[in-house]
Amino acid sequence: MEQSLALQLLVQGILLGGIYGLIAMGLSLIFGVMGVINFAHGQMMVMGMYVSYWLFVLLGIDPYVSLVLVAASIFILGYLIQFSVVNRILDYPEAMQVLPLVAIGLILENTALLFWGPDPRSPQTAWGLKTLWIGPVMVDIPRLIAFLLAIVITIFIFLFLKKTTVGKRIRAAADNRTGAILVGIDVDRIYNISFALGAATTGAAGALLLPLMPLSPHIGHDFTLTAFVVVILGGMGNLLGALVGGLILGVAESVATLFWPATMKQVVSFGILVIIMLFRPQGLFGGKK
Repeated sequence: MEQSLALQLLVQGILLGGIYGLIAMGLSLIFGVMGVINFAHGQMMVMGMYVSYWLFVLLGIDPYVSLVLVAASIFILGYLIQFSVVNRILDYPEAMQVLPLVAIGLILENTALLFWGPDPRSPQTAWGLKTLWIGPVMVDIPRLIAFLLAIVITIFIFLFLKKTTVGKRIRAAADNRTGAILVGIDVDRIYNISFALGAATTGAAGALLLPLMPLSPHIGHDFTLTAFVVVILGGMGNLLGALVGGLILGVAESVATLFWPATMKQVVSFGILVIIMLFRPQGLFGGKK
C-alpha cells in the first residue's frame, strides 16, 4: 500500500514539476539575457490565468486551446513593461531594480482584484475530472495534458533560441551586450522580445494551471517564490536547469506529503533552497545556456 502511494505521489510530483519548470524558465530566460530578476513574475502568470478563465467563461474556449492566445496577450504585456520600465533601469544597481518590478507586480495584482474581485474561481473544464489508470497509479488527465504541453513549449523555446535568427541574437546579447551592439544588433529591441518571451512562457503556464487549482488575484506571490527556488536550484540563467529544477522540486513537494502535511510543502521547497545556497550556490547547472 505504501509503495503504491509513494509511486502515485512520485508521478504527481513529476507532472507538477513540468509546470514548475515552465514557470521558472521564463524567469531564468529574463535573468540570463538581462541579469534582471522579474519580481512581477507570478502576477504575470495570474493575469494569464484570468485571460484564460474569461476566454473559457465568455467564449467556451478550453484553457488548453486558448493557451496560444493567452501567451500572445502576456507577450504583449511583457513587451510593454520591458519597453516602458525595465529598459530604463537596466543600468541601475540591483537593489534599485527590485522596487519598480515589485511595484509592477502589485499593480497587476490590484488590477486583477479591482476587475475580478477577491473570490476564488474554479472553472469546470471538459477534462477536469477525467482520470487514467496506469497499473496501480491513477493519473489526472488535466495534469498529464499540462505536463505534456509544458514539455512541448519547453522544446519550442529551446529550438527558437538555437535555430532562429532572433533566438541567436538573444543569445548573443546575453553573452556580450557590447559585442552584440558592435555587430549591429538592436539590443534594446532584443531585450524587449526576451522579456516578452519570458512573460509569454509564464502566461502559458498560467493557462495550464487554470484547470488544476482555484484562481484568485493573490496566488502570484507563491508562484514567484516557487520560480525563484527552481531557478536557484537549477542555476540562474540556465534553461535546462530550470526544467530539471522544476521536476526535482515537484517530486520533493509531492513525496514529502508521505511524512508531513501538504500544507508544509513550502518548508520542503525553502529547505531545499537553503541547502543549495549553502553547499552549491551556483545551482546544479550553474552558468548561462
